[in-house]
Amino acid sequence: MDAQKQAATAVMEEWLSHPEELGKKPAKLEVAGEFDLHDLHYYIFKFKKSAFGSWKVAVCGGYEGDGLGHCGHIYSEMENYNPDTAEEKCIAMVEKIRQFWMEQAKEQEEGEQDEAPAGGDFLGFVLLSSPEFDEGAFREVMKEDWGLECPEMPEDSKEEGKAVIFDVNGMMVTIGLMEIKVPDGEAEYWANSNFMTREQSVAAAEKHEAHLLVAVLGGESAPLEAGKLFVKAASACLKADNALGIYDCGTVWLPEDYVHSAMVMQEGGFPLADLVFIGLYQDEKGISGWTNGLSSFGKEELEIIDSGQPAADVYDMLWNISAYVIQEGAVLRDGQTLGFSAEQKLPLELSKGIYVDGESIKVGF
Repeated sequence: MDAQKQAATAVMEEWLSHPEELGKKPAKLEVAGEFDLHDLHYYIFKFKKSAFGSWKVAVCGGYEGDGLGHCGHIYSEMENYNPDTAEEKCIAMVEKIRQFWMEQAKEQEEGEQDEAPAGGDFLGFVLLSSPEFDEGAFREVMKEDWGLECPEMPEDSKEEGKAVIFDVNGMMVTIGLMEIKVPDGEAEYWANSNFMTREQSVAAAEKHEAHLLVAVLGGESAPLEAGKLFVKAASACLKADNALGIYDCGTVWLPEDYVHSAMVMQEGGFPLADLVFIGLYQDEKGISGWTNGLSSFGKEELEIIDSGQPAADVYDMLWNISAYVIQEGAVLRDGQTLGFSAEQKLPLELSKGIYVDGESIKVGF
């Protein structure tokens, strides 16, 4: 304990010497007592700023057992030292410090809850029946459908028929040919989630022999634009004769469905159906639904669990909320309510996902 007491004295002297405290070493510093609080050990100090000044009280701790490391409870309110009340005052100071740090931790936790997941990057896998990529045809479609020129890579840095890389408003688009199937049977497995075209989606996934890795990176400041750019690039890839579908957002879309949704951008629309997949599941408890894709926009995924509403209404609700948070920039927070009419008040809860990874916003519907 002598070593711990010496260490506490050195720490107390250093703290008092700080410019925001005494600004110099105390003229006198003595251990005046000890106590235990919250399973930690503390030292009561009395000190003088000058040789003829009055004694002041301070506390230093807490220490676990005989250890020399403290938890940072070092403080003085520069009040006069009184042996009858010194311990009481020190306990009060420790509790004040503990309360401060608990409040700081709570604010940090709340801040982390409010902080949206990182967004702005988009990635998908265009499934191919053969390991071929017609780079020239891709560039022609991008220009014809979307008016986008895709500058060619320098001759010494490109591999013909393997990759395309170009920049649009600070966002990097990459298309890379992978002459293998999507690893681990992921595409085949998740194709089952597409309840609208399950058989065709599974067949497309099972038939693929290669894939294009399509990505848009660097869209953190403009995720909506990054998302639209991704859909333009992916839909251009899906117009190839050997394109079978696209594995993205936890499902497999067929080329005709994805391209059809993409074309709404030619009329100024937003291709939500290509960027957010809404899944549905029914059991004896009711209808459950979830989104996959909102995280790319820096938003929490949504879930409706065990709803008594019809499946179509659950789907429409998730669709409408997805459009609201992406296109309107709405932020959904734990404990709030949401409604699309004056009477509707749907409770929101942020908690661990049931059908999605990480946390999700549960919508009471």
